[in-house]
Amino acid sequence: MDASSLQDLRQQWQTRWSAMAPRERQLLTAAAWLLGLTLLVLVAIRPAWRTLSEAPKQLQALDAQLDDMRRLAREAESLRGRPPVPPAQAEAALKAATDRLGKGAQLSLQGDRATVSLSKVSGADLATWLDEVRAGARARPVEAQLGLVEPGLYAGSIVLALAPGGAPR
Repeated sequence: MDASSLQDLRQQWQTRWSAMAPRERQLLTAAAWLLGLTLLVLVAIRPAWRTLSEAPKQLQALDAQLDDMRRLAREAESLRGRPPVPPAQAEAALKAATDRLGKGAQLSLQGDRATVSLSKVSGADLATWLDEVRAGARARPVEAQLGLVEPGLYAGSIVLALAPGGAPR
């Protein structure tokens, strides 16, 4: 639109406004204020209010994540501070932990790597096994290929790195 067409529209509006009764003008003014107030609430106030109301929940979730990260950092430091395990003791701990998984797990050792093949092992048993292997054998997972075969049961393989010669990692 150019300036002349805007001038024409403004002129038409002023003519209509002058032709309206005072009551109609009041109603139109009130409707314009109501529309403006509604737009202000929808565009400016409501999103800010939503952000303020959701902020405590988000802060609580972030605090929980931070607590978990701190706990994991303390755990990593404690594991790092433990003395190295001799290779024979690490293999024995790994075999003992794997034997507790039952028929669903088979262990294969090759130098400083161990591969565990899993078949229908529960998630809870797998988590317990990983904790035992990490603490007792000082082994760490370097590769995992796991799949859910039934609800709560996993199959696949995990490759673990053992500390060569009991050297710390």
